[in-house]
Amino acid sequence: MTTLPESDRVAPATPTARTLPWWGFGLANVAVVLVLAIASWWLLVDPRWSAIGAYPQPFTAALFWTIISVVWVAFTCAWTGPSQLGQPVRGLVGIALTLVLGIGITALLAYGWGRVDPSFAAAREGGAGFATGNLIVLFAFFFYVMAVLNWGQAPWAGRLNQPWLGLAELGALVLPTLVVYGVFALPGLAVWGDQTAAWFSTTTLIGWFYCLIVAAVMTGLLTENLPWKLVGSPGRVVLASLVGNVVLGLVLFVVLRGLATVLMGSSNAALIGDALSSHAAELGVCWVFWMIAWANVFGNRPTNRGTTINVLVRVVGTLVLAMATYVVYYFVLAGPVLHEPQVAGAMHGDALGFMDWMILWLLWYVLFLGSWGLPKAREAETTAVQ
Repeated sequence: MTTLPESDRVAPATPTARTLPWWGFGLANVAVVLVLAIASWWLLVDPRWSAIGAYPQPFTAALFWTIISVVWVAFTCAWTGPSQLGQPVRGLVGIALTLVLGIGITALLAYGWGRVDPSFAAAREGGAGFATGNLIVLFAFFFYVMAVLNWGQAPWAGRLNQPWLGLAELGALVLPTLVVYGVFALPGLAVWGDQTAAWFSTTTLIGWFYCLIVAAVMTGLLTENLPWKLVGSPGRVVLASLVGNVVLGLVLFVVLRGLATVLMGSSNAALIGDALSSHAAELGVCWVFWMIAWANVFGNRPTNRGTTINVLVRVVGTLVLAMATYVVYYFVLAGPVLHEPQVAGAMHGDALGFMDWMILWLLWYVLFLGSWGLPKAREAETTAVQ
């Protein structure tokens, strides 16, 4: 979730180069991503039109593991390997690599580890085994994204070169990911677990922990690691961002759940019942999409109004876009266009499915393919996140 390399975003300084204004470049990228996401959804996922029959599982599991694979390849390991190739081959190799990893891990958990622990087995009714495996990604995403965006890959940065830096980070963060997953999530998901002894219901856990991810992405991208970077040494930044994102995430959980309740309407909220807490994550994933897009293809504007104004406009602006996206998705797109099942009243779908599909295509097209095929943004109108 860093920004595009300057060479991939900014037009060369030639008078004949075809370019786009910053807003045109951003909108063009979002339009391409939307078309790619919907077209591939109809072909591969659509409950009515696709012949594969992978909705919602194992599609969701493969989707989640592919997204975290993008984080590992592009950010944790800083493009080791694919970065040496030219476009579009570089992007296609990255897409293929992350697909192999995502689908491979999904299959290993469901058909391999599932033989040891049937909690993960593909044969569990309703795709519960796939869901048990893909929920690991919720916790992995928090730690691995925070390590890049908030920690600056400390303590390995400056001490190790790639690929050793990325491999060290990959290995070190497996333990906290699995510990948190094992403590908070697995007891409520496993066939051998006691759901009454689980700390949270699964829907509450998803809503709460995804808001921690929202906090990490927001502070890492939109606020440029403020306020965590003010505390001083890398070690202090790690501790401040870890504690701070947990606290901020709790606040965001309350705020986003409340906003989602307003957006869906009280009658729909009553029908959704206990699952309402998960809609903090459903609105949150819409916000994450726009935060990634804003930082990467809209130049993270504004950049010259002073820190407070810059941050405020970015945060509020992307939140408003997220709220609009949430409404359009649930009431317009998910049912008539994507043919997803009814949730409540006129609401259809699950934003943690399609909007994550949008995020994956955004990462693939913008970061892997470098917005290949589009004119670049004008140099004077593009500012990179520091």
